[in-house]
Amino acid sequence: VQLEESGGGPVQAGGSLRLSCAASGYIFRRCKMNWFRQGPGKERELVSRLSDEGTTYSSSVRGRFTIYRDDEKKTLYLQMNSLKTEDTAMYYCMFEGGCVLEKPGHYYRLDTNSWGQGTQVTVSS
Repeated sequence: VQLEESGGGPVQAGGSLRLSCAASGYIFRRCKMNWFRQGPGKERELVSRLSDEGTTYSSSVRGRFTIYRDDEKKTLYLQMNSLKTEDTAMYYCMFEGGCVLEKPGHYYRLDTNSWGQGTQVTVSS
């Protein structure tokens, strides 16, 4: 199963973007889903996590970013508002091992964490 991010691009500081992550048309079941990012010269960091237990955010994005899922559209989102230049990074979605993915006739359980290829967000001043 391939995770695919979209929605990145250039934006001015103060602007907004919404990132999307889809899993080849599968419905997510009992999944712990994450958004990570890696800025230039920086290590990859966890931005936000969504699970049955709720949502968490890094201190750097709390209050500006919102993670949510749309089961009808089978998509995970990251709404990013009040963007700052320091938010410039490649953004990745990651579904943790144990996640169950379903679509008619198919049932798939991730054995390990699954990553997308990333979508670039560039915030200019």
